[in-house]
Amino acid sequence: MYKKMLMTPGPTPIPEKVNQRMAEGMIGHRSGDFTELMRRIKPKIKDVFGTKDEVAILSSSGTSSLEAAMVNLTAPDESVVVIVSGAFGARFEAIAKTYPYNVHTYEVEWGEAADPDDFKKFLSQLDNVKVVVSQACETSTAVLHPVTELGKIVKDYDTDALFIVDGVSSVGGMKFNMEESKIDCLISGSQKALMLPPGLAFVAMNQNARQKGRDNDIPRFYLDLNQYFDSLDKDTTPFTPAVSLIQGLEAVLDSIAEEGLENVFERHGRMRDMLRAGLEALDFELLVEEQYASPTVTAFKSSSDELSIIKDELKNNFGITIAGGQKHLKGQILRIGHMGYMFPADVILVLSALEGIVSKHRQKNYYGKAITKAQEVFFNDL
Repeated sequence: MYKKMLMTPGPTPIPEKVNQRMAEGMIGHRSGDFTELMRRIKPKIKDVFGTKDEVAILSSSGTSSLEAAMVNLTAPDESVVVIVSGAFGARFEAIAKTYPYNVHTYEVEWGEAADPDDFKKFLSQLDNVKVVVSQACETSTAVLHPVTELGKIVKDYDTDALFIVDGVSSVGGMKFNMEESKIDCLISGSQKALMLPPGLAFVAMNQNARQKGRDNDIPRFYLDLNQYFDSLDKDTTPFTPAVSLIQGLEAVLDSIAEEGLENVFERHGRMRDMLRAGLEALDFELLVEEQYASPTVTAFKSSSDELSIIKDELKNNFGITIAGGQKHLKGQILRIGHMGYMFPADVILVLSALEGIVSKHRQKNYYGKAITKAQEVFFNDL
């Protein structure tokens, strides 16, 4: 009998007070109660997305926000550039290729971040690019792209070109300023740093993107974001929403405000640094260089045999669930999520378990080594 710990890059643990809020009972989605709920949520969620504009809430998976951004902000026969550095960049590419767009793919080695100078050269060789898409954090590799530099490159290329950023595994765990980073559309999902079950998707747009969406006549229905933003003006939604999740969302936003947004970001960065230091003390090779390391998920390498043992023993002996690699990185890396309802003590716990597992497997004493390094990071940062 043991307490289960979910340390995947999503879904993530849910705070008890959020669970309690979602269990309070149903309210009518066309009632004054729901209208008042949406009215309270609207200003609070803007801070998390780093925008002064409205944030649309869809009752669907995070992938729907990717497709919604693509189908609303790209007109037929326009050229689109998708930065692909992992499984979720590839998903965005697949979505783009579903529609009548001219899709150009900027390939980045998995585990590396987009190089701004190289990307600028790539973009300059293309004509009539109207949309550029990037992840903030590529969840499958734990790499953080330099979105502010990329946004500037997009606007230098064409001030009217739109920059769409996938923030599914980063919104709520790192700071965004859409205006400073030249982000026209920032999207996310509920089940990662926003500490909710899967089922909500979020789309933040500036006024340039809103106008492009209004002018775009490509067919769409449920994913027509014009309906969502028009409904937001009336503090409601165009279709039946996931009411319980939206009730939980208010509890999440209140919790973030109580901790302080900057403190939330600092906590995530500290957990990343603690975990990376601990993993290196266990002689693991980290997939991502320090300057591009995500504050929400960390990936490390080892032999396929050892990774399998680690993943199984963490779950079977300690109740800790982490994630493996995806696509060609399957069997080559493990990924540990540290976002949302996660704290430095959780990092110490997983590192302690790893010390025992690798000491037994390698027949070498690692006890105390990872924890010591993590503690040094924690207390040096205080």
